[in-house]
Amino acid sequence: MIPYGRQDISEADIEAVVKVLRSDFLTQGPVVPAFEKALAGYCGARYAAAATSATSALHLACLALDVGVGDVVWTTPITFVATANCAVYCGASVDFVDIDPQSYNLSVERLAEKLDRAEKSGKLPKVVIPVHLCGQPCDMAGIHALGQKYGFKIIEDASHALGGRYKGEPIGNCRYSDITVFSFHPVKIITSGEGGAAMTNDLALFGKIARLRSHGITRDASEMISAADGPWYYEQIELGYNYRLTDLQAALGLSQMQRLDEFVTKRQSLAARYGELLKDFPAITPWQHADSYSAMHLYVVRLRLDEIKASHREVFERLRVNGIGVNLHYIPVYHHPYYARQGFNATDFPEAERYYSEAISLPLFPALTQDQQLEVVRLLGTPIGHQTIF
Repeated sequence: MIPYGRQDISEADIEAVVKVLRSDFLTQGPVVPAFEKALAGYCGARYAAAATSATSALHLACLALDVGVGDVVWTTPITFVATANCAVYCGASVDFVDIDPQSYNLSVERLAEKLDRAEKSGKLPKVVIPVHLCGQPCDMAGIHALGQKYGFKIIEDASHALGGRYKGEPIGNCRYSDITVFSFHPVKIITSGEGGAAMTNDLALFGKIARLRSHGITRDASEMISAADGPWYYEQIELGYNYRLTDLQAALGLSQMQRLDEFVTKRQSLAARYGELLKDFPAITPWQHADSYSAMHLYVVRLRLDEIKASHREVFERLRVNGIGVNLHYIPVYHHPYYARQGFNATDFPEAERYYSEAISLPLFPALTQDQQLEVVRLLGTPIGHQTIF
């Protein structure tokens, strides 16, 4: 099986983890802050707070922005469910904005229209969470301008996008958002096993995220309610969680940072080669905005089913049966039973529906060989039944 994505672990990565295993600190030691410093430096953000996953970082981001009962958070329907769940964890409700037909990201045009209607009905969102799908950055300047006009906060879900750039600057610098979240899951750009991070330029937000990821506990006397009983003293001043990354995980992530640009360059090269190999194939290959540089986490094609003369499922299953680990990123969130019960209407999201009916993620990861890539394309063009895809 050629998977759609996989980690790339070097001997240096292994040695970095072994070094921590031989040290005095396995969990909360010096490597986590070193990893955070490297992330902040790379992205050009003031602060980075590592967490157990992008999911927990998204939850912390919502908590830091005081999302709660009675609030509404908007995001794209074409994302992993964690992007919506993080608001629900806080007691808020979620709504969706349809996607752009070229980038597959949250559409700024649809967002503007929906905000205009929401303002008239008094139901504006507290937070909007754009997602940099596949590593392609959203139109953050446009979303930020709307945030200034309508008063909502912005969390960038950049789980796919570490190493990408927008308007010549690194994704994660929070120029157009309050908080940016990354993922370090094994199929992402770099990995720490499981892991994530929240980036921000706001010291107060950083402090709250850092406190909430560790049970809501502080040892800072300026934050305490009572005078310290002694040097051992600490206080839980709010309800927090155990969302702390370990030194073991941070060591892997910090080591992987040394090859981050190399990973993205290789992904870009493989994506360009797919573009050439598929130029005569009846599918829409990924579009790249001139103002952006995608981290190319995923390579999604949209099948021209009317030309292929086969169903979406037939193409998908044929590839899977022949050892090509294609996937589909993602099922629209409102299709899932938990959200479907809330009464979302698929006709409100026509572009998301079209995307879901045509999209397939082809294998893309730094160690993908040219021969493997040729095999993917060969099988994509293999006849299905008595029909020929090409």
